[in-house]
Amino acid sequence: MNLPKMKRIFENTATAFAIKTDAELERAYFLFKLIANQPLVRIGTAVTNFAIKTNLPVEGLIRATVFDHFCGGVNEVDCMPVVDKLWKKGVSGILDYSVEGKDTEDPLDHALAVTLKILDFVKEKDAIPFAVFKPTGYGRFNLFVKIGAGEPLTTLEQEEWQRVVNRFEETCRKAHDLDVPLLIDAEESWMQDAADDLVEQMMIKYNKKKAIVFNTIQLYRWDRMDYLKKLQKKAAKEGFKIGIKAVRGAYLEKENERAEELGYKSPICSSKKETDQNFDRAVSYMLEHLDSISIFAGTHNEESSYQLMQLMDEKKIPHNDPRIWFGQLYGMSDHISFNMAAAGYNVAKYLPFGPVRDVMPYLIRRAEENTSVAGQTNRELELIKKERKRRKL
Repeated sequence: MNLPKMKRIFENTATAFAIKTDAELERAYFLFKLIANQPLVRIGTAVTNFAIKTNLPVEGLIRATVFDHFCGGVNEVDCMPVVDKLWKKGVSGILDYSVEGKDTEDPLDHALAVTLKILDFVKEKDAIPFAVFKPTGYGRFNLFVKIGAGEPLTTLEQEEWQRVVNRFEETCRKAHDLDVPLLIDAEESWMQDAADDLVEQMMIKYNKKKAIVFNTIQLYRWDRMDYLKKLQKKAAKEGFKIGIKAVRGAYLEKENERAEELGYKSPICSSKKETDQNFDRAVSYMLEHLDSISIFAGTHNEESSYQLMQLMDEKKIPHNDPRIWFGQLYGMSDHISFNMAAAGYNVAKYLPFGPVRDVMPYLIRRAEENTSVAGQTNRELELIKKERKRRKL
């Protein structure tokens, strides 16, 4: 995409890595060198899974390497030094309790308690602008699947679903009362319909004046533009604001494998290029409807970031307009996050946290994602090398 007007700001490694000590920079170099090696990632993933399942004492090693690079800490308080360090450079932090896929009620209730506690944190701390939770943090995955497929529920499942609805309701109500925006993540496509319907109910109820509840659209799905347009029409008709976190998506291999296995058309775009175009179209569409849609652009893609920045300039939208946020994951794409923050844009880093063992599925997905996205890891390495060289000089 040719964007001649936009000044290229992402090459500035002094700004990008300003909060990293020399030792942290070396650790990042070591990790991305590992991640660049696909067979090594596969072996490392298998070994790590085995070590954790068999209770081998590997937590210290994981904590000192991959965990501390990609995560904020083991609990909310543990994350605070990282939040403060980011904030000194104008980058906000989003505390993301990254424990997923639990099937019993106790962890689901615990996830609710953690999110409610984080809402209080957000209210008190300017450096944390959003709260966030995952639908499967609040309800059993297969229950979402069953609801989405329109299958009849047993009496026990109906009661279980009501508890899921209650958790959503309690969180969204508190977010609304505290005036704290709330990001709700998207997951696999075959559970997402039920989550979308529930999030929409919350938007109708709590987004009357402004976007408090944000749904997430994964734009590696070719059907998400249609979903977005339908949602916009519904909002215009029923009088509520929309909050959307736009991402490309994190379950690509899983989605394609399931579609092939069960013999249905994959919901995933046929190419990376098509996904990129879908993402950029969605962001452009939302910017056209900024009066009713607030945007959280969750992207590690430089061209997509430049496109949104340029569209903002063309429409004379201030860099710090509260309806537009850019977001990246902690430990990745610092060249985007810190250079954009230095240019005055609203930027937030997702800070995953939780017990080391429970956060491993998230970390493994990050490693696999970095390995499968062509050029992502090489770009990280190239910039880290450039900064190492700069510091030596």
